[in-house]
Amino acid sequence: MKVRALRSGDIVDVVAPASRCPVLDLKLGVDRLRSMGLVPRVPKNLFGSSALFANRDEVRLKQLSRALTAEDSQAIWCVRGGYGSMRLLPELAKLKRNARPKIFIGFSDITSLHTFLNQEWGWPTLHGPMLGRLGRGESKGAELWSLFGFLFGTQTEFVFESLKPLNQAARSQKVIRGQVVGGNMAVLQSGFSTPFELRPRGNILFFEDIGEKPHRVDRMLTQMKQAGWFKQARAVVFGQFLMPHPSEKRILSHDVLARFAKDCAIPVLSGLPVGHEPKRQMPLPLGTPAQLHLGRSPHLRVLSGWSNK
Repeated sequence: MKVRALRSGDIVDVVAPASRCPVLDLKLGVDRLRSMGLVPRVPKNLFGSSALFANRDEVRLKQLSRALTAEDSQAIWCVRGGYGSMRLLPELAKLKRNARPKIFIGFSDITSLHTFLNQEWGWPTLHGPMLGRLGRGESKGAELWSLFGFLFGTQTEFVFESLKPLNQAARSQKVIRGQVVGGNMAVLQSGFSTPFELRPRGNILFFEDIGEKPHRVDRMLTQMKQAGWFKQARAVVFGQFLMPHPSEKRILSHDVLARFAKDCAIPVLSGLPVGHEPKRQMPLPLGTPAQLHLGRSPHLRVLSGWSNK
């Protein structure tokens, strides 16, 4: 399902399906959209008095539902992750699918919405920076260039080079075709045994996370293995895993991921510059055609899913 790329004058619905962001970040993000020639539409009651979420469940649901089904907007941009998106899924499942897909942007807790839109509505989505980051000017260089290129259709694919093979299966000379699916590992785990669980069959699994201890990452991978995910998927690619202490990073790399990859029958690679890294959060299309090239120079080629027509 192709999505039309953005054009000057397009309406962008701003939503907060999980947590709130600072009001200044929201303002700066909205100003940045206007500077790009876009028309941001922000609900007047985007933020409420909820302690955990940007607003009450019913308010966040109403705002998100309107954005998903509106006929006059072309994109939906989330202001922040945090927590709360998965609480909206049962009611979102009752909506009639919008046959005209839009560009949907966010990551982290928004992973549950990516999975829903990819699987249930057939929409391609963009694992990309939150609106506040854009407003604060933290998206720079190649990250900003790729983001704008994807959004406005001047870049229809992106190649992630310098991936690191972690097992023998990833060193064989071949090309794996499928779609990139996944996102935040802890959020994906929270979907287990629900109607909204990720179905990775025939696709390339992508994981990223922040603040998870090595033993918790190992536990999640073990649960996914016992659930049969890695018998269904064609490959696993790890993005950024942010941990506060260098010792934890070493344990994750040299123990957890190395052991997982050794025991995994499908190719496992790391080094995708996608996730919570403050200095670089490259956009990654989800639910679009992709090719994972293995061998001497492993790289991932992903189509945007957008069209200029």
